[in-house]
Amino acid sequence: MSFPDPIQVFKTEAAELLEQIETGLLDLTYDLTNKDQIDAVFRGLHTLKGSGAMFGFDALAAFTHHCETAFDRVRKGEVTATEELISVVLEARDHMRALVENPNAEHDAVSTRLLADLHRAVEALDKAGAAPAKASGPKETLWRIRFGLPRNAMANGTNPLGLLDELRDLGPCKIRADLSDIPALDALTPSDLYISWHVEVTTAQPKSMIEDVFIFVMDEMQIEITAIDAGKAAAPAPAPAPQKAAAPAAAAPVVEAPKPVVQETASVPAVRDTSAAAASAADPKQNRAAESVRVPAERLDELMDRVGELVIAQSRLRQLAGRNADIQLRAVSEDIERLSGELRDTMMVLRMVPVATLFGRFRRLVHDLARETGKVIELITEGETTEVDKTVIERLADPLVHLVRNSVDHGLETPEMRRAAGKQEAGKVILSARQASGEVIITIKDDGRGIDRDRVRAKAESSGLIQPNAALTDQEIFQLIFQPGFSTAQTVTNLSGRGVGMDVVKRTIDALRGTIEVASFPGEGSEISLRIPLTLAIIEGLLVRVGGGRYVIPLSAVEECLELSLEEDLRSRGRSFISLRDSLVPFIRLRDLFHTGTKPDPYQKVVVISTGSERVGLVVDQIIGDHQTVIKSMSKLHHDVATFSGATILGDGSVALILDVVHLVAAGQQQEAQMRIAG
Repeated sequence: MSFPDPIQVFKTEAAELLEQIETGLLDLTYDLTNKDQIDAVFRGLHTLKGSGAMFGFDALAAFTHHCETAFDRVRKGEVTATEELISVVLEARDHMRALVENPNAEHDAVSTRLLADLHRAVEALDKAGAAPAKASGPKETLWRIRFGLPRNAMANGTNPLGLLDELRDLGPCKIRADLSDIPALDALTPSDLYISWHVEVTTAQPKSMIEDVFIFVMDEMQIEITAIDAGKAAAPAPAPAPQKAAAPAAAAPVVEAPKPVVQETASVPAVRDTSAAAASAADPKQNRAAESVRVPAERLDELMDRVGELVIAQSRLRQLAGRNADIQLRAVSEDIERLSGELRDTMMVLRMVPVATLFGRFRRLVHDLARETGKVIELITEGETTEVDKTVIERLADPLVHLVRNSVDHGLETPEMRRAAGKQEAGKVILSARQASGEVIITIKDDGRGIDRDRVRAKAESSGLIQPNAALTDQEIFQLIFQPGFSTAQTVTNLSGRGVGMDVVKRTIDALRGTIEVASFPGEGSEISLRIPLTLAIIEGLLVRVGGGRYVIPLSAVEECLELSLEEDLRSRGRSFISLRDSLVPFIRLRDLFHTGTKPDPYQKVVVISTGSERVGLVVDQIIGDHQTVIKSMSKLHHDVATFSGATILGDGSVALILDVVHLVAAGQQQEAQMRIAG
């Protein structure tokens, strides 16, 4: 049996803690007095420091200790939070991530600079004065704590001395060890924990702060916390009676808690999700109801590959059963088809993640861009519950970064320019997501100055991308901004101006078999929509035949199928339109586009598809039927063939190409235009 690498477990949990810390800090920028967020940031820093020390990340623990101390002063009301302090801690949070990911690298210079910035920020708070004090300070209470950890606590990574250190940090305390459960030497297991503790601590902190000390082991331990009459806090309290009367306990010495050190310890962080730790401790039933299992992404990919092979095998079985008269074989084939379909759907759900995991990254980006540009920016996210394949989410991160930066730098005006134009001082950037059939549409919208159509055209003409006075629609002109090296910026800045960002967007979206639509209105802003398939692994397709080849059309793009007789085909030569319910629909003859060189069938079929912006018919020789399509990537030799998005293996072992309907329509329209010019 293999066990997970504890260092890797810590790194995974540390990444979640850092994400929570960043979220808390960004939320504080909207309300600097929000006590819940201040407490959340403090707890995240405290947990990260203790866990890092336990796993040997000493540099991380020492560095985080300073940030924790600063927020502890804010939490206690000694100083107030400021935007400067939050910005410094945000930058420190990035450094903590570097200390986690690459602990052996040279970090001293960065650590020294950030600690100096932190010291200056806290010093400025001291000079500005402490937070307004209450009329009377909080009343100190004497708390009596009795706790015992499970026998395997130390084997699981929990160090009791770390818990005692944290209790001592709350205030003066006395600690007595209960040794009554220690067995005889021949029955003792060295890795087991037999000692329990009795602690008396005098503190002004509430009971919840004491419970937070045991937050990672609360569900598995025995603990009793009792508040003693406040009047007794001034006088030394008698030693509490042990839980079990035994001679060794009576002779147990009173041990002063050790001095606190930077490298605190904590229990193994993988025990439960720290984002819900407080709620879980208060309500264990709720924790059990929301249980989840962390699975490496590689295993999901592996399982997806196996499901894909199963779908191919099922397709072969269905084809064999269709040729066989055996009823039982057909029944088994239908059962396997049903089960493989359900397994495929379940696998799809497992791979789906909400786009909130993607959108959440841009809060920090917009915060940093606002400080760098001096602009006032409001980020609005919509449709965060929309789910997309995890692979799509990962590959969309970079394009969206370029688009958001472009909106902030080129789109939004400075506060002065916005006021002069009669707009609100704060510019808006809206990130939204929604599902449409088998696609997810992600939109980046801003209310800035919009795209200067004439400027883009002039730049394209001077670069030789288009001919002077060429007739182009607005959409065609806007698409020019995605050309390699294209930029209308007057100067190169840290944000943009080199003409590489939008090119990256175009190449990535094309690789995802997606499309980009641009709309812009002068003085009102711009809107860029990305249409991306929900998944890149398995799709439902319509299998068709053109000449001697078979092709798959994504079923999500298919609207309906019609019959096209040879007479109608001949009558439509030269105009390539069919009448469909009082409307004309253009169609493309795939036989001509693919140069099959064979005669058309007497009764051809038209598959009407939707590309999002228009309806187009594809003329094929035969519609074979629906097909569960396992997408296989094209070879490097066929990488530039935009008409096909991939290939799939059919039941008889042959290969069918998957049509990329958007690029296919564009290629067909180009061919029609060339034929008209030639004619």
